[in-house]
Amino acid sequence: MVELTSASAVETEEAAAVIARRLRVGDVVVVSGELGSGKTTFVRGAARALGVGGPVTSPTFTIGHRYTGAVDVSHLDLFRFRGLSAAEWGDLEPYFDDAVVFVEWPEAGEDALPRPRLRVRLEHGGGDVRRIRFDTDDPSLLEGLERADSRVRHGD
Repeated sequence: MVELTSASAVETEEAAAVIARRLRVGDVVVVSGELGSGKTTFVRGAARALGVGGPVTSPTFTIGHRYTGAVDVSHLDLFRFRGLSAAEWGDLEPYFDDAVVFVEWPEAGEDALPRPRLRVRLEHGGGDVRRIRFDTDDPSLLEGLERADSRVRHGD
């Protein structure tokens, strides 16, 4: 587990960009946290690093967006779900084809979603400050975060 503190949306996007450069097609990143904690901001920073040039917005009411960049990026939001039925998974499954996938509010789909390469948790820290925790079995994915934030802490 690695934790960093972000003092702004720009810093959150920069941290996401550092990680995104190591992601590859087929990777799933789950992004959790309270409302307004910066989940979409994090995804926007990652999408920019993956070559997405247009607007990156929350897919809360559409469930998912697919963006074209250097690699395709899928951005899902499961906020309105309380679980995933087989039919609902069938609607979401195409988003996982040939893309790097970010899933906000993944708790509703944890039993159905593919195993994530990275788990991200954002928390309010007061004002614009956010605490961002990263958990992965692949520590190389987190290399370089110190450049995004000198306050990076490594832990268990």
